[in-house]
Amino acid sequence: MEYPFQVNWGDTDAAGIVFYPNFYKWMDQATHHYFSKLGYSTWKLFHEDHTSIPIVEAKCQFQSPLFFEDEVCVKSAIVELRDKVFKIQHQFFKGEQMIAEGYEIRVWANFKNGKPKAEPIPDEIREKMKKAANDNMQVLG
Repeated sequence: MEYPFQVNWGDTDAAGIVFYPNFYKWMDQATHHYFSKLGYSTWKLFHEDHTSIPIVEAKCQFQSPLFFEDEVCVKSAIVELRDKVFKIQHQFFKGEQMIAEGYEIRVWANFKNGKPKAEPIPDEIREKMKKAANDNMQVLG
């Protein structure tokens, strides 16, 4: 699944280089985009079903800097799918050049009682995630 965007002025530091926490913000945005493309708005899931996908681990390795107005494409794919947890990999590209690579591990959680409680990923959503993972395996470099 691809998530394109352009680097904004506010994403950069005084040297004009993207400030590293923005990569984590973009991975989060790419994950929400991924679920929207599957037909499941994470906003709707939370407000209608009290379900969310909190991050329990994230990592990003940087290979080259990004600058203001760079055109970037994040390519995302589910690389591990368990009963209540999934790992989504993100690769950042500027043109053909990979800029960074990272992942998030997220939990399928219900917030009905105000506290997150891990629950099995619903079968319908799991099947769409599996299909997208199979379709996207060729997308990741």
